[in-house]
Amino acid sequence: MSTDWAAEWAAGDGEPLRFLGPDGGLVRPDLPRPPDDLLGEALRLMLLSRALDQKCTSLHRQGRLGLYAPVLGQEAAVVGSHLAIDPATDWLVPASREQPAMLRHGWPLDRLLASLLGRIDAARIPDHVRMLPRQQSIASQLPHAAGIAWATAIRGLDGVTLAYCGDGATSEGDFHEACNLAGVMGVPLVLVVINNQYAISTPVSRQTRAIRLAHRARGYGFPGVAVDGDDLFAVHEVTRQAVERARAGGGPTMIEAVTYRMSFHNTSDNPSLYRDPSEEAEAGLRDPVARLVAYATGAGLMTPDAIDVVEAEVRAEVAAALDLALSYPAPGPEEIFRHVFSD
Repeated sequence: MSTDWAAEWAAGDGEPLRFLGPDGGLVRPDLPRPPDDLLGEALRLMLLSRALDQKCTSLHRQGRLGLYAPVLGQEAAVVGSHLAIDPATDWLVPASREQPAMLRHGWPLDRLLASLLGRIDAARIPDHVRMLPRQQSIASQLPHAAGIAWATAIRGLDGVTLAYCGDGATSEGDFHEACNLAGVMGVPLVLVVINNQYAISTPVSRQTRAIRLAHRARGYGFPGVAVDGDDLFAVHEVTRQAVERARAGGGPTMIEAVTYRMSFHNTSDNPSLYRDPSEEAEAGLRDPVARLVAYATGAGLMTPDAIDVVEAEVRAEVAAALDLALSYPAPGPEEIFRHVFSD
């Protein structure tokens, strides 16, 4: 069965597409769902992401690690979309909180942790990994993403560029410039806008009068579609189709993953100053990890004991990677000048 999800959404009432309900039940059982082996990989990545969030937050509180942006609450949006691309041929352009995507794309976990610990030499992305570094300057990675996709098309390569940004990035000029270029040149770009409801402390309602951010794609001449960003099934299927379309020469697609940032913006932020606790509690009922666990156990794909084993394994994986990252040498004062000045 093949459905044009962007067309279906555009003809609907503007509500994000959903395949998997918050209780783990299938909302539309007739629709495609990821293969069982892909679901196992997805759940492992999401649990690894949570273990990494917990460890890095703890290290920051101990003064041992710099600024960290948790993925908590956004795991389905990140993992579901990245599972639709092939790291061997496709490019990844992250924003600042796509850790599970960066790991799946080929950045070793110890190297990711080294970057957070300031071990800059060890943090280098390997040459064979088609990925840009995380970007703290909001939206500035997007023109690069459009450029990579355009270069891929010019060279006749079978590659797609998957780029991420947050809702706040859609208010930046770089977002407009990248989307306009992508639309004009018809580049193989899939842009995932993770709408987690806040640009740090500014709610979406204060950023735009648009009903849905995905509607903006129309102005650039390519499809846009909004999905329930806590629904791994919907995110994966819509991204899979967008990647297939881009690879076939059909041009870019914008996907708005409507989710919620269940933690702080980063470890310097205090969301209690601008968010109602009841809002956070309500978002917790839509937890993407709990949703996938409920489906996996209900469908007999995994037992609770098996999930406990995976959780223990990923915690051990994070601990081992941290030990390795801490063994790398810390930079000295000379690093201020190295890679900056020729002499």
